[in-house]
Amino acid sequence: MTANLGRVLLRPRIIAKKMTIQPMSNKTLRLVIHGRVQGVFFRDSMRREAQNLAVAGWVRNRSDGTVEAAVQGEPAAVDAIVRWARRGPERAQVERVEIEPHDGSYSNFEVIG
Repeated sequence: MTANLGRVLLRPRIIAKKMTIQPMSNKTLRLVIHGRVQGVFFRDSMRREAQNLAVAGWVRNRSDGTVEAAVQGEPAAVDAIVRWARRGPERAQVERVEIEPHDGSYSNFEVIG
């Protein structure tokens, strides 16, 4: 559409900007939780907390009395589950949590052992 008002021809111009949306990269960690962490509903409590935070991965008991987990999700959510793991459920007594980068691709969170 043009308009001629006796002066200058005006033609509307639309300038399109190309938008690139970068997906937020997931953070994946392996945790080993030490202390009184077995027999205190640690695994099921962690599963529920992970689901609330939209964190995927798994958790299991190990024969040495620790609990091991792989956690994956948005960095802020993974940081939140790590903070939770440092205290655990009410009956747990967490002494320390070993944390290291981990590989894997997970779609949900499950108790595997």
